[in-house]
Amino acid sequence: MTSENAASAAGLRIRPPRQERSRQVWARIPDVGVQVVEEGGYEAFTIAAVCGRADVAPPTVYARVDTKDALFLAVYEHGIAQVSASQEVFSDQRRWDGLAPERLVREAVTELAGVFFRHVRFLRAVVLISGAHPEVERRGSVHARRLGEEFTAVLLRAADRIAPRTRPPRPARASPCSSPRWYSASPTSPASPRRRPPTRSSPRSSSRSRPATC
Repeated sequence: MTSENAASAAGLRIRPPRQERSRQVWARIPDVGVQVVEEGGYEAFTIAAVCGRADVAPPTVYARVDTKDALFLAVYEHGIAQVSASQEVFSDQRRWDGLAPERLVREAVTELAGVFFRHVRFLRAVVLISGAHPEVERRGSVHARRLGEEFTAVLLRAADRIAPRTRPPRPARASPCSSPRWYSASPTSPASPRRRPPTRSSPRSSSRSRPATC
């Protein structure tokens, strides 16, 4: 890690409170911060806005963090922890034991949708923020990957009981168009044979059966 990166990481650290009263006051900050993010996104998220809603003085926050970004990432982690708590259902083995494949897939999808619906305001806000905030994008990618892996693990429990549905091959039909040259060369390509100019057929030849055309 370079000195610049180390300084940046140090500026994002949280200094945990040591006294019980300070811990109680600080405990209100993340919940209020999530509400501010849900309502107004990163633009509305300021230390003054959080302090005003949490009814704490700004020095209380600055005693724990140095910058707005450090406070925002602490709030972000608090919100993501709530989302992670909702997705613990996927790691609950008893929840999925004995379910028929159709029911397992249906209920797994329902649970996944429930995770997003319960936290839709927070997730919508952080997705928009991640487009302009590399650290939020990085952390969000890690969380999304973990959620995807847990969801997939549930579905794979029924993989050996779901028979693949394959369509039987269609029988080949003899046709003048089935010659390989019809697929390997187009009428305008150099490999295409030149067509001879049409000749006027005699009455006798016109009565003969003509070959099928494509």
